[in-house]
Amino acid sequence: MKNILVTGGAGFIGSNFIYYELEKHPDRRIVCLDALTYAGNLETLEKALKNKNFRFVKGDITDRKAVEALFEEESFDAVVNFAAESHVDRSIDEPEVFLKTNILGTQVLLDACRKRNIRFHQVSTDEVYGDLPLDRPDLFFTEETPIHTSSPYSASKAAADLLVTAYFRTYGAKVTISRCSNNYGPYHFPEKLIPLIIANALEGKELPVYGEGKNVRDWLYVRDHCKAIDLILENGRLGEVYNIGGHNEKTNLEVVKTVLKILGKSEDLIRFVKDRPGHDMRYAIDPTKIRNELGWYPETTFEEGIKKTTQWYLENRSWWENIMNGDYVKYYEKMYKNR
Repeated sequence: MKNILVTGGAGFIGSNFIYYELEKHPDRRIVCLDALTYAGNLETLEKALKNKNFRFVKGDITDRKAVEALFEEESFDAVVNFAAESHVDRSIDEPEVFLKTNILGTQVLLDACRKRNIRFHQVSTDEVYGDLPLDRPDLFFTEETPIHTSSPYSASKAAADLLVTAYFRTYGAKVTISRCSNNYGPYHFPEKLIPLIIANALEGKELPVYGEGKNVRDWLYVRDHCKAIDLILENGRLGEVYNIGGHNEKTNLEVVKTVLKILGKSEDLIRFVKDRPGHDMRYAIDPTKIRNELGWYPETTFEEGIKKTTQWYLENRSWWENIMNGDYVKYYEKMYKNR
C-alpha cells in the first residue's frame, strides 16, 4: 500500500497511527482528513506536516461532495476511519451529533471506497459489547460476543460496524473492523481520564472520579494499537472483526492512584462524583484471534506505559495547556492563513 487516507487523524489515536505509519513505512504517503472539531488538534500533527509524504485536508466525512472530490484528486489504496465523536458524556447530552458523524460519515466513506474498490478499515470500540460483571473475571469480550450497547456513543459505533459488515455481504466491499479497549498515551485529549488526572494533579485541582471508582477498563498503550491496525491492513482477512486488548485491567481508582504516585501528589485530591447514567462496569477483551492470525500481542505493560505517558505530559505541557485554554483552535488559522 502506497497511499492511505486516515480520517480523524488530528485526534488521539489517529495522530499516533499517522506517526507510526510514517516511521514504519517511510515510502508510504499519508493523507489526513479531519474536520477539526473540538477534539481535533492540528498542532498534534506539527511534526507530520514537515514530512513530504504527509498531507492534511480539512473536511468533514459527512460532506459527500468534499469526500468525493478528495477521492478524485488522490488515488488511495486504503482508508482507515478514526473519525468519530467519541466522548460518552457528550453523547448523552447531544446524541444527534454522534449519530450523524459516526453512522452517516461512515456510510459516505464506504460508498467512496466501494465505488473504487478501495480497502476500508473501521476503527471501533469494545464499548459496542456493553459491559461485563465485576464478579466474573473469567469472562471476556470475543468477536462473537453479541452487541449490547449502553450509550448513544456506543450505539452509534455499533450501527457503523453493522453497516460495514452489511457492505461486505451486500456489495463485497473490501472491509475489516477492529474493536479496541481503552487507549492511553501521547496526544490524548485532556477531557479523558488519564490526561485529565495528570493535568489536574499538576495544577493541584480536584480529581473527579465517577461513583466509587470501581469500574474496570482494559488499558491499551496507543502504539500497540497502531501496530495492530497496521497488521490488519497488511494481512487481515476481509469481512472480519479483530478485537485488540491490552491485558491490563485496572479500576478507575487504581489508575488515578497510580498517576498520583508517579507525580508524587496526594490522594486527598480525589473527589468521588455522581456516576454517569448507564455507566458500564467492566470491559475486558480477549485478543486471541488477532494473536493467532496475525501474531499481534500488546508489548507495553500498564506499569511501563503509564510512566511513559505521564512523562510525555510533563514534557509537553504547552500542548495540553493550549487545549485547556482554547488556544489550540487557532493553530489551523495560523498554519494556513497565507496558503
